[in-house]
Amino acid sequence: MADKPIDYAALYDRLLKVNLADRPNAQALEIIGTLIDVSDHLGRTEGAHKALECANQLDSRNVENAGVALLEYFRANAWAVLQSHETADPWDWEHRFLGKQIYHLRKCIAHPDFAQLEEIRRCQVFTNLGNQMDTVGRFVEALDYWEQAIALRPSFGMAVGNRGRGLEAYARSLYDHGHKMLFLKFAYSSLTAALSPDAEYEGPYPQALAYFGELRKQIEEHVSDLDDIKLHDHGMGETPDEQEYRRWCLRHKLFLNPLNDLGPHSIANRDILMLPSFFTKADEPPTLVGFFNQLKQEYASARWLLYQGSQADSVHLSDRGVRLYNTLDYSSHCFAVEQTKIAFRMTYSLLDKLAFFLNDYLQLGMTDRDIYFKTIWYQHRGAKPFPLRPQFKNLDNWPFRGLFWLAKDLFDEQFSDVIEPDAREFYVIRNRLEHSYVRVHEGLLTDTPPGLEIFSSRLAYSITRDDLKAKTLRLFKLVRAAMIYLMLGMHREEVRKAKEDKKPSLPMHIALWEDDWKR
Repeated sequence: MADKPIDYAALYDRLLKVNLADRPNAQALEIIGTLIDVSDHLGRTEGAHKALECANQLDSRNVENAGVALLEYFRANAWAVLQSHETADPWDWEHRFLGKQIYHLRKCIAHPDFAQLEEIRRCQVFTNLGNQMDTVGRFVEALDYWEQAIALRPSFGMAVGNRGRGLEAYARSLYDHGHKMLFLKFAYSSLTAALSPDAEYEGPYPQALAYFGELRKQIEEHVSDLDDIKLHDHGMGETPDEQEYRRWCLRHKLFLNPLNDLGPHSIANRDILMLPSFFTKADEPPTLVGFFNQLKQEYASARWLLYQGSQADSVHLSDRGVRLYNTLDYSSHCFAVEQTKIAFRMTYSLLDKLAFFLNDYLQLGMTDRDIYFKTIWYQHRGAKPFPLRPQFKNLDNWPFRGLFWLAKDLFDEQFSDVIEPDAREFYVIRNRLEHSYVRVHEGLLTDTPPGLEIFSSRLAYSITRDDLKAKTLRLFKLVRAAMIYLMLGMHREEVRKAKEDKKPSLPMHIALWEDDWKR
């Protein structure tokens, strides 16, 4: 006998009336998840709001282990329902529903018991987060989330297909034709895998499969002549030390080179990201070119400091004879730790410098003392929340939108729209490194036992050495993505201006700075 069709309307009405007070945690979680799915199926947003209320009720309980991570995933899904059925303009830069999804999906992944969730669920979390990051324009970072899902389950169709879709969109934003074609080749490969019989889907997705198929067909004619491109066998440096450094950069995707987003291929082992062609007045010196040179140099130098600080395994000569007291708290004092701290400070400061660049390029007219990466997007007037600047309102510039949403990862006391759960911690570390005291430990006691108060300090912000390295690496990836969004957004803006302004122009060639001059 065939299964009886589900009466979604009746199920929805029953779920709206459910009281979770007397339900065990596992059953309560199942009810919340089902209510969200049914609300989405029917397009009924009242159910999504009810699910969020129920999730808040569960916060007061002692939900076991991975249940907390699962609850964050359900919250993100509820906000996704509201986005689908209550959002009007897709190019509205300020999307509260999108920000909520990103925040809760990140909290889910960051939870200590995330690994206890079923593999298929973790794949869904990574895929959904990649999709939302891609939607807001953070396409560089979206690739990492899709790839984490694929690493868990190589045949997970939605992650594989969305990676192909994301690579195709990334390709359209590039201004180097060779890079564009290589991205299309990888996009074609991912889309082909997503459409193969081996691809796994946790449900029927006819619209997604049709979209993947159509997109694959559109790019098919562009990829036939790319078989001869060599991804490997490119020079990695003259010495074993340089080669190991470049392999480390490739592995962590730290080169200022979009090709590094395709993987740790030796073709990407140079910082070749440059300013796109742009219009300027005939008598204007290459001011922005010089500024970008400095941004790249600071990034590359800070990256080397992080590498050295991460790889050190012996006492540095500069540390010998530096007399210090043993404070018995396993604190770590050495040149390698200071290299990591300097790398953190230098890299964090690049974000505000990117804001200075953007202020000049877009002629926003902000005074120097008011320019901060977190706040440059808003008009500082009237009551909070401050309005978005008219230059950005509904601007059809995907990379600049990504840069705007990347700024939401940073904490600022004037703004509450943070989508990174660790944002305040990064802010505190930066301020303590600049103005106070960050105490780095080889290991860290989470609770100070009675009689061992020596491990606490009223002045210090304490962090383990491994955690400092990990956070600094995350910061580097954030800044690298920001620099790519800035350049690709600038290119898109120049294309727009060229269409609107038909005035004649003359090209100006600027020679490259030779490596041998860098002494």
